[in-house]
Amino acid sequence: MELRAVVATVESGEQDTVLKVLQIYNREKSQCFTFDDEEREERKKMAQLLIKFLERELQPSCQVTCLESIRILSRDKYCLDPFTTKEGLKTLSRHAGIDYSEELIREVPDLDVILESLKCLCNIVFSSPRAQELTAEARLVVGLAKRIKLYNERSLPHEVKFFDLRLLFLLTALRVDIRQQLAQELRGISLMTDTLELTLGVKWMDPYEVATEEGLLPPLPRQETERAMEILKVLFNITFDSSKREVDEEDAALYRHLGALLRHCLMISADGEDRTEEFHSHTVNLLGNLPLKCLDVLLTPKVRPGSLEYMGVNMDAVSILLDFLERRLDRGHKLKESLTPVLNLLTESARVHRQTRKFLKAKVLPPLRDVRNRPEVGNSLRNKLVRLMTHIDTDVKHCAAEFLFVLCKESVSRFVKYTGYGNAAGLLAARGLMAGGREEGEYSEDEDTDTEEYKEAKPNINPVTGRVEEKLPNPMEGMTEEQKEYEAMKLVNMFDKLSREQVIQPMGITPSGNLAPMENAIHDMAEERSSSDSDLGLD
Repeated sequence: MELRAVVATVESGEQDTVLKVLQIYNREKSQCFTFDDEEREERKKMAQLLIKFLERELQPSCQVTCLESIRILSRDKYCLDPFTTKEGLKTLSRHAGIDYSEELIREVPDLDVILESLKCLCNIVFSSPRAQELTAEARLVVGLAKRIKLYNERSLPHEVKFFDLRLLFLLTALRVDIRQQLAQELRGISLMTDTLELTLGVKWMDPYEVATEEGLLPPLPRQETERAMEILKVLFNITFDSSKREVDEEDAALYRHLGALLRHCLMISADGEDRTEEFHSHTVNLLGNLPLKCLDVLLTPKVRPGSLEYMGVNMDAVSILLDFLERRLDRGHKLKESLTPVLNLLTESARVHRQTRKFLKAKVLPPLRDVRNRPEVGNSLRNKLVRLMTHIDTDVKHCAAEFLFVLCKESVSRFVKYTGYGNAAGLLAARGLMAGGREEGEYSEDEDTDTEEYKEAKPNINPVTGRVEEKLPNPMEGMTEEQKEYEAMKLVNMFDKLSREQVIQPMGITPSGNLAPMENAIHDMAEERSSSDSDLGLD
């Protein structure tokens, strides 16, 4: 049907005729996501007419059809102007039942009208910065929060709840002020935690341990999984800086309550492997936002029959996180986005919980037996992580190195033993530990246990490559002293030329353990030696 004819019919304003024409238009354009530039002005005019038409007293069926047309038009980011006005957004939010005012929110009896309005708002907010600004001014988040708070009392269909949560996610992702408003003024962390608990359908066995009603862990149904993931994404937005600040006891209790629910999310599956992976990914992302001292809830549950026990502690959740990490490593896709959250989470957990660190070390860095291959060669978890230490992406490289370093109790000698000095050099240089030593940390003093194979091979291990190297023939064998001196000077001259032409820059290690240009390093060492001599009273 010609767009011009549709516009003319809507302009006439006769409800029954408009309804029939819009139904035809919606059927024809239901799968349309690209639009002709030539008809752009006609679409803009149609959008203006539909918003005005929607403000009239219409039958619910006509409202739904009109909103479906608006949803189709809202896919065109060049035709959003009629929708991104205060009046246009107020009309849509009123039909969605979330229009905020000092009076009571007007009830919209027809659920199909609410649903279509929410879909329209999601499209418009996602594509228009102006709409995002206006929704913040209109305090739409207040209306959304009020309805979400009533989920336990009102029977709303899954689709309405889902698009409520999707719209809330978009608003908190795109507007910092809305994020703060939800978190602080509307007590959003508590609200969304309660909503997650309701969606998961759990009860509490202990203060920080949940289980399903039947005491089993069946897969979470598809609709509940979809809503839970939207809730996790909203919670991620409003807790983004939580791990970086100190929290009082009241907030800590709230975060531990949420952490216990997130542990439960890790323990259950969704409908299908891909959906489970996505569900667990959102869970891991949010766990990384929790204050570090609240991560103890991962270890809180009692050891029960079938649980994985280590040092008297339930390690089920940590084991699942480790399996999740290995699956992401094997997938090798978008490593920065997929790996860094779980690596950071495991690193910080290992740093603050001794049992977690020792469990992870036993799994990731078991006592060395294979010293014939480089640390990065092989299919063990250690090999895969060491390979990442020279990854092209700095964040991935740093996260992998930091994780292994913490498992080594931040001891340089132990770190080099498991990774090789060549792989470890990047982290050691960044930390000023090139000369060895150990970072300050609260670690026990127990020693690393060496296997007989390692002890036997240790004298022959090349610390740079981290393996036993084949002995190479001496290239100077059979040379006279004069020939050796000639070759040495030749090498010095080559290095000097490359240095002067700035092809390379010779580096040295300063007394503080940092890399510096050779002349600076020599100067620092001379100064330190001079200072030491003065302290001893030497001339």
